[in-house]
Amino acid sequence: MKKDEIIDVLENEHQKLFDWLEKQPDEAWVKSPEGKWTTGQHILHLVNAIKKVNHAMSFPKFILKSKFGVSNRALRSYKAVVKRYQEKLIQNEERAKTYNTGMKIPSLKDKKQLLYTLTVQNKKLQYKTNKWKDTHLDTLLLPHPLLGKMPIREVLMWIAHHTAHHTETLLKNY
Repeated sequence: MKKDEIIDVLENEHQKLFDWLEKQPDEAWVKSPEGKWTTGQHILHLVNAIKKVNHAMSFPKFILKSKFGVSNRALRSYKAVVKRYQEKLIQNEERAKTYNTGMKIPSLKDKKQLLYTLTVQNKKLQYKTNKWKDTHLDTLLLPHPLLGKMPIREVLMWIAHHTAHHTETLLKNY
C-alpha cells in the first residue's frame, strides 16, 4: 500500500468506529457481553496500540535501526498482513487473552477524553506516515507482540486493520 492509501484506510476505519460509537448510549460504554471487554476497554486498547506506534515513530530513525534492525524480506500486502494477524490470533488465543488481562475499565467520565485521544493519535499517525520517506517505512522495523518484527509500513496497515477488527467485534456483539 502506498502512504496515501494507508492514510485513507486509517481515516476510514477510525471514522467507521466513531460513527458506530456516536449511536451508542452512554451506558453501553461500561457494559459488555459476558466475559468480554466493555466498549471503553476496546477504545482504551486501541488508544494504547496507536500511541505505541506514534511513540516509536517519534524516535530518530538511526535509533530504530540500531534497536530493531532492518527488513530482509519483501513487504506484505494489506491482505497478507491481515491474514497473518488472524492466523496468529488463532494460534495464540491464550497468549492474547493473557496479554490483555487486567485491562482497566474506563469510566463514563473517561469516555470523552479517550475518544479525543484516539482521534488525536490517529491524526498524528497519519501525519507521521505522510512525512516519513518510503524507504524508511519499508526498511525500518518495529516489534509486534504476536507478529514479531515488522516493517513500519506493515505496522501501519496492521493499525488500520486492528481498528477494523475491534469495530467489527463491537458491531457484532454490542
